[in-house]
Amino acid sequence: MKLNSSLVWLRRDLRVFDHVALHQALQDSERVYCVFVYDTTILAGLPRRDRRVDFIHASIAEVAAELQQLGGHLIVRHADPAAAIPALAAELGVDAVYCNHDYEPQAIARDDAVAQSLRADGRQFFSYKDQVIFEKSEVLSQTGGVFSVFTPYKNAWLKKLEADPSVLAPYHIEPHAARLAPPPAGAQAQPLPTLAELGFEPSNLAEMKIPTGMSGAAQLWEDFLPRIASYKDARDYPAVKGPSYLSIHFRFGTLSVRHLVRTVVDLMARGAGGEGAPVWLAELIWREFYAMILFHNPHVVGGAYKPAYDAIQWETGPQAEELFAAWCEGRTGYPLVDAAMAQLNQTGYMHNRLRMVTACFLIKDLGIDWRRGEEYFALHLNDFDLASNNGGWQWASSSGCDAQPYFRIFNPITQSEKFDSTGKFIRRYLPQLKDLSDKEIHAPWLVPRMLPLDYPDPIVMHDEARKRTLERYAVVKK
Repeated sequence: MKLNSSLVWLRRDLRVFDHVALHQALQDSERVYCVFVYDTTILAGLPRRDRRVDFIHASIAEVAAELQQLGGHLIVRHADPAAAIPALAAELGVDAVYCNHDYEPQAIARDDAVAQSLRADGRQFFSYKDQVIFEKSEVLSQTGGVFSVFTPYKNAWLKKLEADPSVLAPYHIEPHAARLAPPPAGAQAQPLPTLAELGFEPSNLAEMKIPTGMSGAAQLWEDFLPRIASYKDARDYPAVKGPSYLSIHFRFGTLSVRHLVRTVVDLMARGAGGEGAPVWLAELIWREFYAMILFHNPHVVGGAYKPAYDAIQWETGPQAEELFAAWCEGRTGYPLVDAAMAQLNQTGYMHNRLRMVTACFLIKDLGIDWRRGEEYFALHLNDFDLASNNGGWQWASSSGCDAQPYFRIFNPITQSEKFDSTGKFIRRYLPQLKDLSDKEIHAPWLVPRMLPLDYPDPIVMHDEARKRTLERYAVVKK
């Protein structure tokens, strides 16, 4: 197929290398334009100082610079893409719009609307798999069904990859870059929109030194590779540099998942990467598992994967609101929980182990609806991804696929003693507790003292809350 011209619509794929839609458009077309739309339907609900907008803004600047170096240019719009993309396609007179799949229900509806508008104008719409290795119904059980348990899904995923390693092959851009449409007259002088023009202010992203864009992802990946062998153990300790810290880059596609998986698979094939490499790969497979679950079960947005769990009666009323506010603000009286919430509120990041601990505490110690916690994380996490966030919260609430049993209730004190035994993480975010001993810091209310400590007593007692949770969850056994 040869088209006169096409338009590549960047979304969750903010890079100019190993990019499926861009590669395919360059293969198919004589001239290729690129566009990114700051989606007003999404941005309208965000705070003015949003780290994710800051991250996107910096990453888009790098994409624009890279395209310019290759002889092309990036068109940027601030609008509703459902209207802006068909309008821009008409303005440019392109034959087709290319993009990469987005698996969220609202995104699917948006893309369907865009495709319909384009076709009404006689233009084509093409979408490709890019942000995952396997998608939708590519990994099925032996009977052709959709998996609901992770381990058999992971085994089938690995078996499929072994059978067809070509899915990791890169999609090269530079050899075809001559087909990128050059900037129209005067376009190079037109600056990208500022944060202020988008209605935002700088966040503390730069202060936290979070690397942005393609170069930032590459920097973090190179930093993580020498540490991947120790990932299996190091990942559980929030005061240790164990994770890759790449989650925000996965979210916005500033890296190539094919390149990362290819690198890790090669490490494992050579007997390198220790015990950590396969564990890290399994975490990527969890990401694809949750994306697959969301695609096949859109009801999980707002509802339990297991509908029986929607019958649970959560705490409501003024007292419940006070408990929820204390959790949000890190005033629960449980240091590990409060330090984790402080980390989230101050940085937009939370260690994965602590995501489980804080979620379980909200749901099973405070009796608050998991959807409220999911929504809070969605607003504050730099790496917010609907599928993974929803999957994690449903796991913690026991309402999801392959979730922890409802009677498994994390004890925030023992979790603290096990995973932050010296209190290093707690002291970082709760400096008022810095003078307590390593033993005392996990449960300050048990420490005899002459003067009151500048720290609240527990808002609930864990043992009593556990009994109430077992009673609350009894409804799912009926």
